[in-house]
Amino acid sequence: MPSDADPKLLDPSVRAELRSLSKLAAEYVGAHLVAAGRLIETDPQRALEHARAARGRAARVAAVREATGLAAYYAGEWAEALAELRAARRISGDASNIAVMADCERALGRPERALKALEDSAVGKLDPATRAELLIVVAGARRDLGQLDAALAVLERGNLDPAKPKPGSARLWYAYADALEAAGRTEEAIRWFGAAATVDHDDETDAADRAANLL
Repeated sequence: MPSDADPKLLDPSVRAELRSLSKLAAEYVGAHLVAAGRLIETDPQRALEHARAARGRAARVAAVREATGLAAYYAGEWAEALAELRAARRISGDASNIAVMADCERALGRPERALKALEDSAVGKLDPATRAELLIVVAGARRDLGQLDAALAVLERGNLDPAKPKPGSARLWYAYADALEAAGRTEEAIRWFGAAATVDHDDETDAADRAANLL
């Protein structure tokens, strides 16, 4: 355990959930969650080991199951990720990881199940960024099935107004441009890659390069 993995660094909402545990267990679990959060992008396998250790002491805490699911997702353990995120949702009722769960279904070779995510009753309550991510995943599932036109139709259900970008717009517009290029609609693809580049302030995509390569 890293010596500076202080449970006090956790989000207050997570610390509140850990109050259901004894003080000693809460400190142990909290420290593992902090360590997992720090490692999830750089060393996801180690992050998963920390998250599993936390789960061993707090399997009924939604935040712990969510952390384990996300660590498993980053580590490419799709079945475990899906099981953990389902458990977290059953405990808390929070559907914010629905796109990740659908992406796990794709990774497990079950794109048809990923499509069903758009039928979930919680979709209408998702924040713009989460909804955009879900549309991207479901469109990807359509492409897995060779349904390019259907993939475009899914993405068109999102925010496609360049004048009114929202959280998640850069990734959504990039996915739309990528699908347009695949469909041979090059001029439209250039326009949407350009739109994505304009709002991609965190350099999440290579939209500008993709647009330039099509000119």
